[in-house]
Amino acid sequence: MGSFGRRQLLHGAVAAAALTAAPRVIQAQVQDGARAAMARAAAAFVAALEPGQRQAAMFPLGHDERRNWHYIPRSRAGVAFKEMPSAGRAAAHELMKVSLSGVGFAKAVNVVKLEEVLRQLETFGGFLRDPEKYYVSVFGVPEATAPWGWRLEGHHLSLNFTLVPGRPISVTPAFFGANPAEVASGPHRGLRALAEEQDLAFALARGVDAGLRGRLVIAAESPGDIVSGPGRADSLQAPAGVALGELGAEPRSLALRLIETYARNMRSEIAEEELRRMREAGSEHVRFAWAGPIEPRQPHYYRLHGPTLLIEYDNSQNRANHVHSVWHDPRNDFGADLLRAHYDMSHGALTS
Repeated sequence: MGSFGRRQLLHGAVAAAALTAAPRVIQAQVQDGARAAMARAAAAFVAALEPGQRQAAMFPLGHDERRNWHYIPRSRAGVAFKEMPSAGRAAAHELMKVSLSGVGFAKAVNVVKLEEVLRQLETFGGFLRDPEKYYVSVFGVPEATAPWGWRLEGHHLSLNFTLVPGRPISVTPAFFGANPAEVASGPHRGLRALAEEQDLAFALARGVDAGLRGRLVIAAESPGDIVSGPGRADSLQAPAGVALGELGAEPRSLALRLIETYARNMRSEIAEEELRRMREAGSEHVRFAWAGPIEPRQPHYYRLHGPTLLIEYDNSQNRANHVHSVWHDPRNDFGADLLRAHYDMSHGALTS
């Protein structure tokens, strides 16, 4: 081959690499705006707190508290809404709004609203229910030049964000729960905070071909809760169930809509990046599994598990009227993969 031919091949390879890298560069630039907006909102939140509250709300990024997530009613680190001054509350709500989509923000508000319902329903323990006992914590210093993160957490809600310069924003683990899953009476009658997560899954499970049903249903009964809860994120290593690539067009479309329901709780730039990563890894490799009867009002559970995501949903307690759902990134919960890449790059820059 002559020198001209070799140059042409080289130029072609460079061009192909540039085309492959271009979407990632564009996406990183798009996420720059999201990172900046979240950093401004978090800094405004911290500034709106009283000095003692500021100290309670802030932790080093590497503090063990950052991974101390849960979804039960318990005492938590950070500053609760009930303790915040009015400016702090407004700033905390703004931080939620710039981090979540409109749908995700409304969903979080409805989860909190259910604490009011439980306060009325529970004869014993109702006094412990408090819609203002949701806590905000900031890890590191919210800025554009260094990694940092923040968390919103309380009963049935744990949202964990990690922001690394030049990298996509990590938003897992992300937990939403609902009790009651459907409110039967009172001022909030008919409220279903996590309606699509259930309705799309039932439609999907019923649409799976009968010949695949034996692999779809992995247990006759629900496990009774999510499996990959706090401290157990690695408990589900091998995907189970039916691969989306085996499904017909309609159930495959439903499965992708169901995954989008979880991703699109986050602001659009974040959701699009997560969905892009799923497609790039091969959405056909995501597996859908079910446990329990495929009937409403019976304890049931499902799982969507692929290279970039692990979604679990359980509705077993309170006569199948109590939902727990969680979304993990198997490699990147709490931004582990992003932080590893960031520090490797920083170390390389220092030693080069």
